[in-house]
Amino acid sequence: MKLKSVFAVMTAGAMLGAMLTGCGGGNNAGADTGDSGAAAGTGEKVTLQIGFENSISEPLGQGLEKWAELVDEKSNGTMEIVLYPDSQLGSKSELIDSMLLGENVSTLADGAFYADYGVPDFGIVFGPFLFDDWDQCWKLIESDWYKEQEGKLEEKGLKLLASNWVYGARHTLTVKPVNTVDDLAGMKIRVPNNEIQSLGFDVLGATSTGMDLGDVYQALQTKTIDGAENPLATLYGRKLHEVAKNLILDGHVLNFTTWVCSADWFNGLTEEQQNILLETGKEAGVYNNEVQAASEEDYLQKMKDEGVTVVEPTEEVLEGFRAKAQSFYDMGDKFGWSDGLYDTVRAAMGAE
Repeated sequence: MKLKSVFAVMTAGAMLGAMLTGCGGGNNAGADTGDSGAAAGTGEKVTLQIGFENSISEPLGQGLEKWAELVDEKSNGTMEIVLYPDSQLGSKSELIDSMLLGENVSTLADGAFYADYGVPDFGIVFGPFLFDDWDQCWKLIESDWYKEQEGKLEEKGLKLLASNWVYGARHTLTVKPVNTVDDLAGMKIRVPNNEIQSLGFDVLGATSTGMDLGDVYQALQTKTIDGAENPLATLYGRKLHEVAKNLILDGHVLNFTTWVCSADWFNGLTEEQQNILLETGKEAGVYNNEVQAASEEDYLQKMKDEGVTVVEPTEEVLEGFRAKAQSFYDMGDKFGWSDGLYDTVRAAMGAE
């Protein structure tokens, strides 16, 4: 667990508890969300509340709706997933802190966040230009190395429910044009609030700015920041293209994402209930990936139609990005990485 005071963690839990008690919104308004997941054998419905920053209309939201349907179907109505898009349950860090207190909540997170919560080697999966293609991602999550990281995370109190979800290739949307990596120099680019993603953008020459996703539109509008990075679905879903009209398809991170919950809460379920969550989470991930792939060109065309200038970089330009990114992997000591981690992970993903 990252270093926080006991008071801070207790406050996060209390705040979330208050939100959960009073929240009547969410995608499934009116669902019984007061129980923390019903102890095994009580006969009460088991509820998992999933909070996330994205809009329910994004492909990710559609994937989650599919997951909720599958859980209801496979459990014969004895389990339910209740969805809370648009950060209704708080920030990602607040939700993770609540999981550590045993709350029945889940959110999407990535290796960069897990590094901050005590599993430093996990952070490398969010390094810039680590993966050459999506097949390497899927090979990595099935590897012994990845399973070892999952086990370490569980020891810290967090359980991964699914890892096979495409979030998307992350691209960079800016107020001023970016045609090569050198154009990022001095630009303030919003990234999620974690060290890995911050330094991953700093090595490209930009000045990273950690910020919750819900605050990015106004920050771009007021030019507090010069740009933001995310997959096309999120950039468009949050309407960031309305206030930043330049997009470079750099694909600096191939972002597969994971769904995480409290290990204590998960271990309190029956084996059957655990299997239902794990199996349906993976099945919904396959559905999510199909929706993501189908939507990619659609989002790009919509952005062009709405006045965004799109740069599709040449291989030479991308090589410039990769060359600058390589210094990130020399920071292993700073991140607390195991010796030779970069080579270990590249081998686990089947890279030459």
